[in-house]
Amino acid sequence: MIPLDPTPYPIDILPSRGGRHDVALIARDGALSFEELEGLTGRLAAAISAVGLAPGDRVASWLPKTRTACVMPMVAPRAGMVHVPINPGLKHAQVSHILHDSGARLLVTQAARASTLVAGDVPAECRIVIEDELTADDVLPPSDARPDDLAAILYTSGSTGKPKGVMLSHANLWLGAISVAHYLNISPADRVLGVLPLSFDYGQNQLFSTWAAGGAYAPLDYLTARDVVKAVDRVGATTIAGVPPLWVQLLEAEWPPEIAAKVKRLTNSGGALTPRLVRALRRQFPEADLYPMYGLTEAFRSTYLPPDLVDAHPDAMGRAIPFAEVRVARADGSRAAPGEAGELVHAGPLVAQGYWGDAERTAHRFRDAPDWADAGGKAVWSGDTVIEGADGLFRFVGRDDEMIKSAGNRISPNEIEDAILSGGEATEAVAFGLPDDRLGQAIMVVLRGDGDAEPKLRARLRTDLPGFMQPQQYIWRDELPRNANGKLDRAALKKEFLS
Repeated sequence: MIPLDPTPYPIDILPSRGGRHDVALIARDGALSFEELEGLTGRLAAAISAVGLAPGDRVASWLPKTRTACVMPMVAPRAGMVHVPINPGLKHAQVSHILHDSGARLLVTQAARASTLVAGDVPAECRIVIEDELTADDVLPPSDARPDDLAAILYTSGSTGKPKGVMLSHANLWLGAISVAHYLNISPADRVLGVLPLSFDYGQNQLFSTWAAGGAYAPLDYLTARDVVKAVDRVGATTIAGVPPLWVQLLEAEWPPEIAAKVKRLTNSGGALTPRLVRALRRQFPEADLYPMYGLTEAFRSTYLPPDLVDAHPDAMGRAIPFAEVRVARADGSRAAPGEAGELVHAGPLVAQGYWGDAERTAHRFRDAPDWADAGGKAVWSGDTVIEGADGLFRFVGRDDEMIKSAGNRISPNEIEDAILSGGEATEAVAFGLPDDRLGQAIMVVLRGDGDAEPKLRARLRTDLPGFMQPQQYIWRDELPRNANGKLDRAALKKEFLS
């Protein structure tokens, strides 16, 4: 097991620990050893430095999982910049928001993607560099940044408005990597299959935790579950990280027993596993340990359930991960008793630095840790209601906002509603999630307007919104319910369709 060394270092590649064939990265465009990966990181960092940016400038990347995409989380910080990864599934409107909100000065992407951007999408001061053109002969040495220097901004949806940027330091990323490598017991012999987007904290941490342990990371952009099966066979993957909808797809695929037996570790976040899914995963991957996890982008990850407790406690979120202090607070800020529901509060060095350019939302979510917590400083007040049992395990109760969780994505209903109303096909819209066996939640919208405009609306949204934000069902009404304040009554609509 990798030792828990709490000393944070700048995010740079660690030397190999003698892993199989010294392989660090197994990408479609070629495998790299740790030495080669270090060289590529240094060269690309030198190339970015030559562009003429200032220390602390934001460097965005909008790429599929190429070798460049895999090292960009270290390239930008090594050059003294701040990395802003953009989900490759986003469309130009969402990309534009992230570029403008972050004040990006450089966008690394591909020609085909750049051609989808329209006038005004890219800030005037932001330069676009095509991935293949990012080259240099020089090699920039490892970073001398301080642990609390800003290293990355990850954009995550909030319950209202546009996605917000969570600010992560070198220490946040480093300690997250060591924590996960430790409790997952990743070793140099492991080959971790990366199916999650690198713009997710969950996906990006796979890079850092795998390499911190000396293992090999194999990125995969997949279209079908069969692609995942073939990738496990091709690279000898020992670890798959996923979200509940992915597990549903993978369980429907055909897994030859000799391929399924290669998998030794399954990790889950982005939604709770049902007992039915747990049983099915046990049958399909009999050699694999199963790690249910709960996380917040604002604090990376909070809890995990050890594999030996999963069958006995299928409803549990588990216990705090290394370097995290997780507590339950009452509404008045006092500590909840065991078995008493309250708000999950995450304190300690994994807590992010706040939301980029948004002091108001930062002050709401990042507040002083409770006096009765061991860790001082700022804590994330999650908005999630949980219970800590007498057995020391946390159990999820519910959320205090209207976020939609679909296919592992946190989706703001307001963002969907704004996109719908921008075209004029509807005059009012309410979006919410309904339970769905495959997606976790399916997006439903109830609209006021002319239902004959639905084909036009659907066609426009296919251009304006990424696939995971597309509504599954449209309900047209002459009038929508309102509450005593005259606002659209979301709760009443949702209750109507849940009853």
